[in-house]
Amino acid sequence: MAKLFDADGTLQRLRNRYRLVIMNDDTYEEVIKFRLSRLSVYITLCTLFVVLVGLTVALLVFTPLRYYIPGYGSGSDRKDMIQLKMQVDSLEQQMMYRDKYLENIQNVLKGETTVKLDTTLLQLPKEENEHD
Repeated sequence: MAKLFDADGTLQRLRNRYRLVIMNDDTYEEVIKFRLSRLSVYITLCTLFVVLVGLTVALLVFTPLRYYIPGYGSGSDRKDMIQLKMQVDSLEQQMMYRDKYLENIQNVLKGETTVKLDTTLLQLPKEENEHD
């Protein structure tokens, strides 16, 4: 029993040469003829597909057409989002300061304050008795 997918047979089938002839129907004159193989047709179609996809992506990325893609947004929307993000960050910081301030006031009212003493020692000169 022969193998269904023989690697050598498959490669040989891809390399077999075929002739594509385009003829005039009235005069049977050959207008164009091509020598092709399955491999060359496959490579040509794959290359064409990659080039078309690349051109489409480039068209969408580097032109204003990207704004017509749903969910992409516009340039002004991006600026607004950045400004809103900065405002939210500022407001969060202000709320943190306010909460800390209110917590300190509550601690003072409850008498739970801890006095932070100055840890630097002053070196005062000793007083000399003038009567000596």
